[in-house]
Amino acid sequence: MHIGFVGLGIMGRPMALNLLKAGFAVTVYNRTQEKMNAVVSAGAQPAKSAADAAARSEIVITMVSDTPDVEDVIFGKDGVSDGVNDGQTVIDMSSISPSATEQFAARLKERNVEMLDAPVTGGEKGAIEGTLSIMIGGQKETYERCLPIFQALGRTIVYAGSHGNGQRMKLVNQMLCAQHIVAMSEALRFARKQGLDVGVTLKAVSGGAAGSWMLSNLAPKVLENDFAPGFSIRLQQKDLRLVNEALEKIEGRYCAAELAYQLFTEAIEKGLGELGTQGFIKVYQESDVF
Repeated sequence: MHIGFVGLGIMGRPMALNLLKAGFAVTVYNRTQEKMNAVVSAGAQPAKSAADAAARSEIVITMVSDTPDVEDVIFGKDGVSDGVNDGQTVIDMSSISPSATEQFAARLKERNVEMLDAPVTGGEKGAIEGTLSIMIGGQKETYERCLPIFQALGRTIVYAGSHGNGQRMKLVNQMLCAQHIVAMSEALRFARKQGLDVGVTLKAVSGGAAGSWMLSNLAPKVLENDFAPGFSIRLQQKDLRLVNEALEKIEGRYCAAELAYQLFTEAIEKGLGELGTQGFIKVYQESDVF
């Protein structure tokens, strides 16, 4: 099975490398050409455009930042849709609007091309280790045919149902992630303000009912002043914007989700957008010490 992979950022590059390790033939394309070098050195073939990658592949994976980027890379000039043929499949593993995903799937279907939306969670670490959680929407037969690809990339693979449901499930994930990040940041600051040894406190609370992925993986980075992005504040805020758009169509109170969106927007306004999400704690800083 020959795979085209478009988008070799923090997540896409290690994902493409894992496909090569699993024995797939891979053709790659990225708008910033130098980001292709490591994957090409590992055995991938370089493409001149997204259309070229699609034309040389059976299945095309896209992994870019936001809804407009996906639309451009699939339907723009020299995009994936210019290279696909009848019977091919496009798998979008970006995190984007569920309703836009449905529209993109319908547009591809008119060309007899199937689409799966398959957003992931697990950050750069999960992408490198091949332990991502993957949430997949689209035709079940297409999902089943593409399952070996997902198994090369992730550990938890869930079929979510029809087109857009993978993205809807990812929004649930991002709602939870953001709220956990806010809780982690406030709790660490609270411990520091009380004069506690934050490292010892973190060890105590991580092993009990308050434990979480954020405490185990991001809090130690905060203590080490390591704010390099495994997943950026900018992208987390983008996902919360998508959550907020979905909430506008749903009745009920979602106070914590709305507050998280406000706080992450504040982080963007403070110029923290390119930091890893653990850098959200800087929203609370009065100085260089949280």
